[in-house]
Amino acid sequence: MDKPLVGILMGSDSDMPVMEKAGEVLKEMDIPYEIDISSAHRLPDKTADYAKIARARGIEVIIAGAGMAAHLAGVIAANTTLPVIGVPLKSGALNGVDALYSTVQMPSGIPVATVAIDGAKNAAYLACSILSIKYPEIAKKLDTYREKMKKELLEKSKKLK
Repeated sequence: MDKPLVGILMGSDSDMPVMEKAGEVLKEMDIPYEIDISSAHRLPDKTADYAKIARARGIEVIIAGAGMAAHLAGVIAANTTLPVIGVPLKSGALNGVDALYSTVQMPSGIPVATVAIDGAKNAAYLACSILSIKYPEIAKKLDTYREKMKKELLEKSKKLK
């Protein structure tokens, strides 16, 4: 797997501190990805073009993070049938609630899976779960990760007792 399987897009460079966390998870799982800025409002043609050719380029899942009006994931989903995972980002006067509503309230037929506000890590884990259907090695890495998480929590529980 040399070509990127996951595309990570964000509306602005100010979104990078949150969205790079998705990249960190994918890197830990040895899943190739690409990351870029593509605003639904300021770069609508670039955004639509990215979505339209993503499958032909080998992308299998797209993670899109945006704040406030947060139309990025929806515009991408409108232009591809690939799985799109939206990450509403905390920003503006409403601290991400507006982005959450914009991302989760998609019209029927144009789905966007949506994670928590600033939930880029979970977006990456969801992308891994989607990819694990096709790639058994990713399924194995997810199983290993979850087992490690379980052991760590059991150890913390023991220390409390």
